[in-house]
Amino acid sequence: MNNIRLKGSLDRSSLDNRLAYNPEIIEFYLSATDMQQPDLIVARIRELKNRGVTVYLHHPSRYQNTFLDIMSTNIELRRFYHESTRQLVQICKAEGAKCVLHAHYVRSENAEVSRERTIALREEIAAILEYGREQIVWEDSTEGLFCYSNPYLIDDLIIPLDLPLNVDVSHTFIAFRGDNQKLRDVLERTAPYAVYYHLVDSMGQVHDSLPLGEGLIDWQMVKPFVKGKDYIFEINLVGDHSDCTPMVESAKYFTAL
Repeated sequence: MNNIRLKGSLDRSSLDNRLAYNPEIIEFYLSATDMQQPDLIVARIRELKNRGVTVYLHHPSRYQNTFLDIMSTNIELRRFYHESTRQLVQICKAEGAKCVLHAHYVRSENAEVSRERTIALREEIAAILEYGREQIVWEDSTEGLFCYSNPYLIDDLIIPLDLPLNVDVSHTFIAFRGDNQKLRDVLERTAPYAVYYHLVDSMGQVHDSLPLGEGLIDWQMVKPFVKGKDYIFEINLVGDHSDCTPMVESAKYFTAL
């Protein structure tokens, strides 16, 4: 079956489960601990490339049990953010992969939205782009500065930086509390910058990460925007997350539209 594009971890059981479906794309969701095993990351990328699989690396979301934030006032968190990003960019340059990076997550210490703060965020991101513009795609959150409900994000940050994006469809849908028209507006405006998408359904109120067809997102509307671009089905999994069946079912749903 075509269109199998999946998320997983570096764990052998997780990877073997996904490889059984002959995926086109795999995104590895990395932890801070994984960053201590760069040789394993490289080995996984090479294994997949030898099978013709495109690889994305998702930058760790936490360090020392705290969600990362590019504008954090915590020196250790900022150090890890920069050093780990630089490390992943170097791996991606050498191995022909890309890295998914968040400027911040929910409950950020820099949650206040204003044009001034958006421009400050732009400067922080511009510094990160010096590590490697071609290797990083930037993912949106459900709230805060790097969220599409921020009215300044596109005009004052994305367009000036010509920023390569990973648009998370459910994050955007949640940011606008389940409004498909506003989701469409964002997909239209970000189309020139989006190179990668996370496809996952939602009821539009909380981060519920549902299989496609179980939420309220208008996938018929979404599908033309992602045609011909990279994407994965980023569905929430149960247990040890090794069984990717909900992602495969979502791929079938999307293909049948």
